[in-house]
Amino acid sequence: MGMNTAKSAPKLNPLDRLAISLGSSARESIELVGSIFTFYLKMLKVLPSSARRPYLITEQMFILGVQSIPIVLLTSVFVGAVSAWQVQYIFGDAIPLTYLGAGVGKAVLTELGPVLTALVITGRVGAKLAAELGTMKVTEQVDAMVCLSLDPYTYLLTPRLVASCIMVPVLTIFAVALAIVSAQIIAEVALGLSFAAFYKGVRLLFKTQDLVICIVKSFVFGMVISLAGCYYGFYAKGGAVGVGAYTKKAVVAAMVMVLVSNLILVNVLL
Repeated sequence: MGMNTAKSAPKLNPLDRLAISLGSSARESIELVGSIFTFYLKMLKVLPSSARRPYLITEQMFILGVQSIPIVLLTSVFVGAVSAWQVQYIFGDAIPLTYLGAGVGKAVLTELGPVLTALVITGRVGAKLAAELGTMKVTEQVDAMVCLSLDPYTYLLTPRLVASCIMVPVLTIFAVALAIVSAQIIAEVALGLSFAAFYKGVRLLFKTQDLVICIVKSFVFGMVISLAGCYYGFYAKGGAVGVGAYTKKAVVAAMVMVLVSNLILVNVLL
């Protein structure tokens, strides 16, 4: 009777399983960051070629930027209104109401405006980029372009990156301006603060540095949103189900990247 010489696998304790799981997750995260960075460098490499075809960029500026104006402006109206109520609620007993404009202007310009606008754009633009490019990938349209000697980085990816980097700051400026106007209307109608007193408070703490921070943040947010959407869309697989899964990954990754980059920029710029 033959003896079974196969050795059974050693039984791992919970700490070992946890360490293996964390190590695997850390390795996958590092690999993902490296892959996205390499993808980004490839897009930058063909930037001059895309710049020689400005019609590709202007088309994406209209699709990603101009068509996003309604949802961005609608969101900014509520951001401004809620900001006015929150500043009054938090500081109403500590500072005079005349400083309401100062608090709203500072918060909206440096933080709420860029971040919330970026998150709204992520839901529209990030998902659109991933779904559009993912559909082209799984239906072999990208492979057809390669067969025709057309570089997909030049014609598909880099124009979307450039358009997003241009239009997200523009949309953010419109959103911030409308949010401040919305806050002023709420302050005048509901809190009894005059038009002149509100904008006097806005001017009180306004610095040019605040506007620079807003623009820099929105530029970086536009870059990471388009980068996540293009990356996951370009590497999508698995048919229609796969496109949906990769679109979800793109939106989640873009939101995380927006929040992480915001934390980094706050420490660098402030």
